[in-house]
Amino acid sequence: MEKEILISDDEYETRCAVLEHGVLNEIYIERKADTQTLGNLYKGRVANVLPGMQVAFVDIGLDRHAFLHISDLKYESVDVTLNGNGNGNRNGNGNGNRNGKSAKNSVLDLKAKRPKASRGGRGFPFLISDLISKKQEILVQVGKEPMGNKGARVTSNITLPGRYVVYMPNSSNIGVSRRIESASERDRLRNMAQTVKADVEGGFIIRTAAEGLNEAEFAAEIRYLINQWKQTLARANRKSAPSLVSKDLGFTNRIVRDMFTKDVKQLLIDSKAGYQETMDYVSSVMPDLQKRVTLYQEKTALFNAFGVERELRNALSEKIWLKCGGHIIIQQTEAMVSIDVNTGRFVGKSDPDNTILSANMEAVEEVVRQLQLRDLGGIIVVDFIDMEEASHRKRVFKMLQDALRKDRARTNILHFSDLGLVEMTRQRTRPSLSTLLMEPCPYCDGHGTVLSIETVGIQLFRAIKAAHRQTQKPELRVIANDDVVSHLKSAMSDKLRDLKRSLKLNLVLEPDINLHLEDYRIFAGNGEEVFLE
Repeated sequence: MEKEILISDDEYETRCAVLEHGVLNEIYIERKADTQTLGNLYKGRVANVLPGMQVAFVDIGLDRHAFLHISDLKYESVDVTLNGNGNGNRNGNGNGNRNGKSAKNSVLDLKAKRPKASRGGRGFPFLISDLISKKQEILVQVGKEPMGNKGARVTSNITLPGRYVVYMPNSSNIGVSRRIESASERDRLRNMAQTVKADVEGGFIIRTAAEGLNEAEFAAEIRYLINQWKQTLARANRKSAPSLVSKDLGFTNRIVRDMFTKDVKQLLIDSKAGYQETMDYVSSVMPDLQKRVTLYQEKTALFNAFGVERELRNALSEKIWLKCGGHIIIQQTEAMVSIDVNTGRFVGKSDPDNTILSANMEAVEEVVRQLQLRDLGGIIVVDFIDMEEASHRKRVFKMLQDALRKDRARTNILHFSDLGLVEMTRQRTRPSLSTLLMEPCPYCDGHGTVLSIETVGIQLFRAIKAAHRQTQKPELRVIANDDVVSHLKSAMSDKLRDLKRSLKLNLVLEPDINLHLEDYRIFAGNGEEVFLE
């Protein structure tokens, strides 16, 4: 796969575009004025515990309290807790030290009561109030940035990402990236991790970049991450809650760490400062890839030269055209995303079943690309064009599964429903592209539509009647949008004439091109504005 990474940096924001075969697939934007929290570690203080909802709200020093669900809380009978010397302890009583006494300086001191029955519901053996209490201090990591009026979602299952490995100090599992397809390589990496794990506590997720890695490099990064964790614990115990304990890498280095793998042909950066920062990081972590980093110095802006700006504009549109002539419609709400596939101008050549299959299969690639590009998350429903053949539905579903494997976000896809819909969920960690770049329309109140001219005309006729009854004046002057006035004088001229005749009214219509389509003003003959009751 031919992949390119473009990083454009100016005084307003830093943007990263990921292209595959010259086509924009992902975009990441960080604005200089915004506070970035994703991946940061905080020492927080529990502000409230709601056992009925199995959630707690944690003050981590941001504008809004963070949200902690019991599923994001480490509460097994064996837990890693923090004490005064900054070392992790493992014990079976959840008290935070080996002798069973509660550690006074513990950042995470779980009660872990043993209830007789499953009190928590939904498979949880505990209520969240059995584990943490109000005013308790706890070390948490931001897993989802604040969105809208919601605070950040946090977890006590800490992860420390490296170039090749993600270290999980509170876990014992070993996972391998699903993007490493070779079974023998996956086994080799897992065995290597097992060897290293014999000497350290915690679990690992082996990243795609680790493919082909030797044991020495692997062990070196593990030692670095463990040392980083020990420093984090020591720093956390020195700080008072709420406070920031550890910040993730800067935007550019984070992109390089997570995405600059051997399948990337080139990484272009249009900022000298950003280029130098990247080269410093690359030379220390992945020196073999230095030659693929280039400072972009052409006159044409980087994103314009590669067509990124044009694709960004398209990504904010509801309708996306397919090469075959069909199109997909993407509509996003706070709770879910609906995607509708249509044949559009695509009529095929002969067999209608094959025509529909071709349109659906082309739509699959574009749907997955748009999910990544727009960073859509939550519940997603895709309405493909109806397929009579069961084998066709299987082919489309299999193609969708395969396409989603390259998605960096976690996805869970269900089969075709009885209504012919494909339902899925996609991990959401930050605001979507449209949420970041757009805001609700002040004219339509975010509905995405306005009243038709015909509807506004009818409403205006009723308002004129009401104003005449209220004022009892023989003359009224109406100011309305230019298009509305033109419509009244042409398409609705008969109704306008009948209205004036029935009310014996001298009616003056004045167009105002700057007035909103749905707005109008009515004045009596004496020039006084009429406010309808």
